[in-house]
Amino acid sequence: MQSIIKHEFSEHIKVSRETIKSIGKPIEIASKLCIDCLNQGNKILIFGNGGSAADAQHIAAEIVGRYKTERKGLAAIALTTDTSVLTSIGNDYGYLHVFNRQLEALANENDVVIGISTGGTSANVISAIKLANEIGCKTIGFSGRDGGEFNELCDVNLIAVADDTPRIQEMHILIGHTICHLIDQAFDKT
Repeated sequence: MQSIIKHEFSEHIKVSRETIKSIGKPIEIASKLCIDCLNQGNKILIFGNGGSAADAQHIAAEIVGRYKTERKGLAAIALTTDTSVLTSIGNDYGYLHVFNRQLEALANENDVVIGISTGGTSANVISAIKLANEIGCKTIGFSGRDGGEFNELCDVNLIAVADDTPRIQEMHILIGHTICHLIDQAFDKT
């Protein structure tokens, strides 16, 4: 057991070390996109599948509530939380459209749309990012591996340097927390 525990932590540290080499500037760009969006009275819409759906909810909660600093509540919506919407769209239009249809209803020009996919290849996330671009949203990808289609579709793609899904997801929440911290600092009321 101890060897497995040590291995998991060692792999996390290894991926963190590799990711930090290339992620600093992209996180800064993504954070500025989010801060500018919120300063203009727009909102952040976040989505993904499975563990990435949970990450979308987690990040949205940190933005609406707070991460660490007392500040006003800010507009962020995880498109992964309303089971009635998800199941009705999935049933009536197909799972490919569960995020598109919500963007049609909720997204406005200059909103920020964050799509999360460990490989940057999830069809429904890619489809929604394409739609977000058509609407005039700023688009941010959270991905891993080689970044997938997010490299071409997103204004900025935050790539966790790993091939292992759990390690990518761990980096995604760290990246999300870092962006939330920068948002907190920008809106700090002290």
